Amino acid sequence: MKPELTMAVRTGGDAETLAARARRLVRVYALLLRNSIIREMNFKVNFLLWLVVELLWFALQLVFVAVIYEHTDRIATWSKYEVVLLVGTHHFIQQIFNAFLLNNCVQLSELVRTGKLDFLLLLPVNTRFLVSVKQFDPGGLVNAGTAVAVIVYALRQLGLWPTPAQIVGFLLLCLAGLLVHYAVMFGLASISFWTVRAEGIVWGYYNLFNIARLPDAAFRRGWFKLVFTYALPLLLVANVPAKVLAQKLGSPWEMLLLVVMAAACHAISAWVWRVSVRHYTSASS
Repeated sequence: MKPELTMAVRTGGDAETLAARARRLVRVYALLLRNSIIREMNFKVNFLLWLVVELLWFALQLVFVAVIYEHTDRIATWSKYEVVLLVGTHHFIQQIFNAFLLNNCVQLSELVRTGKLDFLLLLPVNTRFLVSVKQFDPGGLVNAGTAVAVIVYALRQLGLWPTPAQIVGFLLLCLAGLLVHYAVMFGLASISFWTVRAEGIVWGYYNLFNIARLPDAAFRRGWFKLVFTYALPLLLVANVPAKVLAQKLGSPWEMLLLVVMAAACHAISAWVWRVSVRHYTSASS
């Protein structure tokens, strides 16, 4: 067989294998989503209570913004409804993260401690994929809907009507911000392979999420802004997508920086996971 034909056959086989793997992952994820929704609906009161709690917390954040702007017209270069847009964007990203990823990152420590990770390692599916998406919280999607409503309201107050390109850019940048949160939290959760318990570290990072709803222009250049832009890029996560909708983006560099930081965080998290799994000796040893 000619080398060109051999290469073509090999490439076609690889593509078919990747497609088959993708279809299998989609089927597995659909089953996991179904089981999660059934489990949540068995505890309807708890589901509704958490919706109310998250809604009240979101409302308190907006009230806090309103109180601040009773005493000033601007925070740095941000007007009142620009900050409301930023808070809505932050809440949208956070609630999507809560819906799909939060519980799974937190429970990695428990899987290691109890040895349940052994079972997942034996399954013919990518282990990190299973660990990351095993549980789904539908309440997060409902709360994300309230964030979208606030974003739309803020845009109307600002007299802005985003173009389809801006909306697509906003969603893609939100996805990059979501990847930052997931990569950092999953990497921190992987510490449990050495410490057994890492919930405190994971929840500590989760509490830092609130930094993402602060306008980056409110901070002067210094160690705080450097750390939370380049080491833990929380000031990029919601600020950059919100700037796209508010037409406050100074240059494409900010968008590129968020994408680069998301890729870097994911690469580091993947490396930490591989090292951690090689270190893992199961709970019985």
